[in-house]
Amino acid sequence: MGNISDYVQPAHPLLIVLSGPSGVGKDSVIDELKRRNISFHFVVTATTRSKRPGEEHGVHYWFHSLEEFEKLLQMGELLENATVYGNSYGVPKEDVRQALKQGEDAIMRIDVQGAAHIKRIVPDALFIFLAPPSFETILTRLGNRKTESPEDLQRRIDTYHHEMKTIGTFDYVVINQDEALASTVDQILAIITAEKLRVQPRTVTL
Repeated sequence: MGNISDYVQPAHPLLIVLSGPSGVGKDSVIDELKRRNISFHFVVTATTRSKRPGEEHGVHYWFHSLEEFEKLLQMGELLENATVYGNSYGVPKEDVRQALKQGEDAIMRIDVQGAAHIKRIVPDALFIFLAPPSFETILTRLGNRKTESPEDLQRRIDTYHHEMKTIGTFDYVVINQDEALASTVDQILAIITAEKLRVQPRTVTL
């Protein structure tokens, strides 16, 4: 007796939920984590929306028809599902379960609506809100996408204001400053490191 393991529970694999308003840079953060070869299981979201230029099936999203998506939903194979801007999104439950079973931290990027649903059923997940430095920044980022109609763009702006009001429901907030992606990712990794050192570790059960 006397070893630290006699007094502190070992850290469990984490389910990390990275969320924030559209255009804040969630995909860029995930891409940077992958570039650094960080040992995470990157959860891929299923969706019914059409592929954007450069996106790949099974890499950026699992792209499904509405019929395929409904079948997954009916089988109870989605951790969460939501309709955003007329498209359906969902997190494959088995994907997350297998990662945690193998001792891997699972990380997903998801919209704020989906994060709220996951928090209700998996409260011990780690919730990180990625925020822009200002409204002007998010407006510029959305405008530069050139993938939405003016009506869709206005709807995203309206949604942004609602989503920013949910910050208080998250565990941490990280501001994604312009031209400072490396610093943003460093902060997220610091949060995860701190969580691994908790005396009472999070335990995710699916």
